[in-house]
Amino acid sequence: MRKWIFTIPLLAGCFLLTSNRSMAQEVVHALTGTVKNIDATAKTITIDTDDGSEGDFGQVAGSHKTAALEKALRNGAIAAGMFTQNGAHVIVYYQGWGNARTAIAFQPLVAGPITISDGTVVKFEKSSQVLTIKEPSGTAGSFKVASDTVAETGIGAVEGLKFDPAKGQHVRITSTQSNGVEKALFIFAAFAN
Repeated sequence: MRKWIFTIPLLAGCFLLTSNRSMAQEVVHALTGTVKNIDATAKTITIDTDDGSEGDFGQVAGSHKTAALEKALRNGAIAAGMFTQNGAHVIVYYQGWGNARTAIAFQPLVAGPITISDGTVVKFEKSSQVLTIKEPSGTAGSFKVASDTVAETGIGAVEGLKFDPAKGQHVRITSTQSNGVEKALFIFAAFAN
């Protein structure tokens, strides 16, 4: 009898520790868009997403969730609860799916002209970090991938130097001109279901 008295609380404690760990390790995703509305009272943010997905996000009040981001992605990121720039074109770091997404941080993009290109990977030169794609029109485009490039992959958001696309993979690239070169700011890499 006494054995059960100690076993049940022990099992419950193990379950709670496992649950907390799995929540803390939830995958961080990213997308780009323009901030339309920040409602501090309701703690929601509405984004006009570049991919056309639902743009309503819950908002994390503090910055503790920002720690879930890879260290390299935290540079330049502003915790969701601290972000106040309506109209800014941003990378949104979030957790969750569909209409149950929670923004954890924002990274404002450059003020200059931004281009969005869509196509399939022709080649990726790892040594020079240059990604070449072919758009549906047949036009080829090359993009410099850097450490501050953010890529959304099948495993979530990663820094650009960890990005390793496959030939023929569909990608959408948000870029800007930098010193005469098209620099990738954000890459969405489609992945097979």
